[in-house]
Amino acid sequence: MNKLIAAGLLAAGLCTQAFAASEADVETAFEPYKKGFPTFPGLSAGMTINKDNVDQFKDALDAGMYMVVKNGWYQIKVGETLSFPNPKGYVEATRKNLNKTKLGAKTGEIEGFAGGRPFPEEPSTSDPRAGEKVAWNFKYGANWGDNAAIHPFYWKYRNMTTGQLERTLKFNFFFLNFKHRTDHAPTPEVSPNAANLYRAIYAQVLEPQDLKNTQLLIQKYEDDTKFDDAYLYLGFQRRVRRLAAGQVTDSFLGSDLMIEDFEGYESRVSDMQWKFVGTKNLLMPYYKHNDMKLSDEFKEEDGYKYVSFTGQGECFPDITWQLRKVHVVEAVPVNSNHPVGKRIMHFDAQVYGASRTLVYDRKGELWKSWTIGKAHPDFHLPINKGTGVALDDSFSMVDVQAKHCTTGQFKGKVDPKLSPANLFQVQNMRGGN
Repeated sequence: MNKLIAAGLLAAGLCTQAFAASEADVETAFEPYKKGFPTFPGLSAGMTINKDNVDQFKDALDAGMYMVVKNGWYQIKVGETLSFPNPKGYVEATRKNLNKTKLGAKTGEIEGFAGGRPFPEEPSTSDPRAGEKVAWNFKYGANWGDNAAIHPFYWKYRNMTTGQLERTLKFNFFFLNFKHRTDHAPTPEVSPNAANLYRAIYAQVLEPQDLKNTQLLIQKYEDDTKFDDAYLYLGFQRRVRRLAAGQVTDSFLGSDLMIEDFEGYESRVSDMQWKFVGTKNLLMPYYKHNDMKLSDEFKEEDGYKYVSFTGQGECFPDITWQLRKVHVVEAVPVNSNHPVGKRIMHFDAQVYGASRTLVYDRKGELWKSWTIGKAHPDFHLPINKGTGVALDDSFSMVDVQAKHCTTGQFKGKVDPKLSPANLFQVQNMRGGN
């Protein structure tokens, strides 16, 4: 028996060593294009991919985007691939904490994490838990940095067949990391933090009048096995109600999004079984905001303009797409009653944005095509320059079965002053802002 235990421990140790990260892995993780940008036969910046030539570039597109272009709903304008930065403190924390993080016995359990990217090594299909590691890299990624705001944020609901604009919502969204902060004071965490929260999101509806002052608060715990707390304040009811865990998969305010869809994926690592599919070079919605075709619809005092939309029903962002290194992961809900059958998620290898997700229903049929456009921070608002935060800048959630879409236009600011800790408390919602 002792020999069997020893053999098991040795095998576990060898497995850990086999997937341990090196300094070279860290450099590759954050500078994947140092030796050159990816290429694809016949693909070049400035060209357009449409239904007539899309078959030539099928292997440079995810399955959902191929279908969208093949159906003639959208044309992809190809842009030049850019290296997108990560926050300097985040990269340094990754180096400092290299190989300290270990997976626990069960999905959703992790040990030793202290900041930065937990698993900077290249994911491998020979590692049975590689998909889970990719999921942790996403959870502890630098999306919106330590704190930021979308101020304001426009959502539009559209009939994809007719193009009819059904509704426009205006929000403010705020983000705050309570723990594992690397670039903005206080570091490494906000205190007091008696609940041991990792992160929080707060949103408030500004328009239209019937939804004005509707508020959402999501509190995410450091312990991933603990359910997030979510609270909704409805202005006309004048009370805060706590959302049950299952309500994060309901339609949010009549849109095509669930709360679980926020930021690409808003639920816990422990809510899914993660399978690493492989690494590919795919066209992804990454661009320089200031170089895009921008809308004159909304007037901002500082002259900021939002990304325009185009294509079938105006359901798709009018942006350029670039060929990028992408980790593909399949996520299957642990709960058999979950409305989603699986998610095929495409994580950008450099910044770990979940910029393309295909959502399948329980019958295994494609249900929704989810796009989050990322803007380079140095070609955006002046306050974002030099932050190293790749900015969520446009979104498109297309229900391909209902032929309906919800789109988003962001004014993102990496500004700690906009996201004070007291904003992320239930008492703040009752204040009626």
